[in-house]
Amino acid sequence: MRNPFLAGAAVIVTAAALAACGSSADGNDPEAAGAQRPAASGPAVPGPSAGTPTTPTTPAAEKAKEPEEPQESPADTGPKTPSDEITPATGTFTKKQKEYLEDRVPKGMDPAAVLQTGQETCDKLRYLVKADRDTAVGAIATDEIPDAADAVAGLCPRHQDLVDEAAYAYPDGTHTGKKLRPGVYRSASPTKDCSWEITGAGGKELTSGRSDTGTSRKITIPKSARTFTSTGCYAWLPEGTKG
Repeated sequence: MRNPFLAGAAVIVTAAALAACGSSADGNDPEAAGAQRPAASGPAVPGPSAGTPTTPTTPAAEKAKEPEEPQESPADTGPKTPSDEITPATGTFTKKQKEYLEDRVPKGMDPAAVLQTGQETCDKLRYLVKADRDTAVGAIATDEIPDAADAVAGLCPRHQDLVDEAAYAYPDGTHTGKKLRPGVYRSASPTKDCSWEITGAGGKELTSGRSDTGTSRKITIPKSARTFTSTGCYAWLPEGTKG
């Protein structure tokens, strides 16, 4: 379930990211000291034109459609620009930026566009951690901010603690077996329909609960747990043992 805080802040985050493009490269920001942000020149995001009419799809037509096979993005499978050829159209890349871009820039793509994606991830994390740290960790744990680990490692290492904590968190869903780690956890940005259940061997219920307050709750996952299921709680962040 998409976090309501993160969804509600999307417009503000975008504005903050754009504003940060002009400010995070100054000498006072340890994340981007000495960095220069070349302007991205990537293509516009494809989408239907406002004037393009749409044709309603009938149930019969839906049945006639063959399921499409998932396709990998050319950016993931195509040849990459060699690291010694990664240069911006204007300005320069810092050593850290070049390291981040290595094996990430598809042939023919402006490397500044790839770099901008990573820098926007750092901008989002910077905004979220100021607003609510738990939401920032939850956004990484639930993959609402994809590739956060790589962006943090290469461009904004000051947020590494968020990535480390997210590695021990549980997003909504069902978690079983070795993925379960005993300890105390708190819910991050839960909805008003947050519920959970922990079962042991043979599916025996060990504990369960529900909250309609939208406030954080704490649970304990015991060593005897075999399955942990969460719905509407967004993510559970560790407070206890992380081993």
